[in-house]
Amino acid sequence: MKKFYIITNHAKDAGFVVTGQIAEFLESHGAVCSCRKGGAASGESRREAEQEVIPPDTDCVIVLGGDGTLMRAAYDVHGMGIPLIGINLGTLGYLAEVERPSIYPALDCLLKDQFQVERRMMLHGAVYHEDKLVHEDIALNDIVIGRSGALHVMSLYNYVNGNYLNYYRGDGVIIASPTGSTGYSLSAGGPLISPDAALFLMTPLCAHTLNTRSIILPAENRITVRIGAGRDDTVENAMAYFDGGRKTPMVTDDRIEITRSEYDTLIVKIRNDSFLETLKRKMSDI
Repeated sequence: MKKFYIITNHAKDAGFVVTGQIAEFLESHGAVCSCRKGGAASGESRREAEQEVIPPDTDCVIVLGGDGTLMRAAYDVHGMGIPLIGINLGTLGYLAEVERPSIYPALDCLLKDQFQVERRMMLHGAVYHEDKLVHEDIALNDIVIGRSGALHVMSLYNYVNGNYLNYYRGDGVIIASPTGSTGYSLSAGGPLISPDAALFLMTPLCAHTLNTRSIILPAENRITVRIGAGRDDTVENAMAYFDGGRKTPMVTDDRIEITRSEYDTLIVKIRNDSFLETLKRKMSDI
């Protein structure tokens, strides 16, 4: 690799000190490096702006921050076929593999082409209101359908390939990718799944039942979640969250259809650790 682009979470790298050090190191070793500094727009406009400035022949995007920063970067560059490597400047980071003490050895590996690239499946969500498509988005970790406004229990009807699956009454439901199994779904009691798998993980949020468990489904399926009526048949106000950031409102009888995205996220892996070894190392840091 010789051509790099750096995306930095300015809140995690005050004054872009680490960013500058990385750029200087790469350029001193004959590489070409450009950086995005400062804030950016949100949503689709941010992605379009990012793709306009990233050189199309970039070999790798280096992401400084944490898992949240890397997920936003995955959205920004999806469809470009450029692999990402995360440098963890936050706390716990499953996606951001490289820790501060290992930055320069990791950069050496990139320059010497000593790495592997993992392909991570992404999710695609399409929101329908009165049977009309009103919003589409993708996610690397998860799509969460939850309540909007004051705390209350909501009703959700779930279908697979058009066939009724089950009914949740609770705080919401998480549809996660294998990558997302270590995120919100894990906190909600969901299982851990190797990130190289291809499947969906459906985890209810605080469901009002004693026997509700996560459900694992093949990635070829289409999962539909329909918003039920509110209390006393009032209109329910809900929200669909994509990777915990981008969101779109939903109301009673709206539905979201979740399928595997046509895009994958490419993650550069320096260490040869297995998923279980990485999990053990990361969990021991908590």
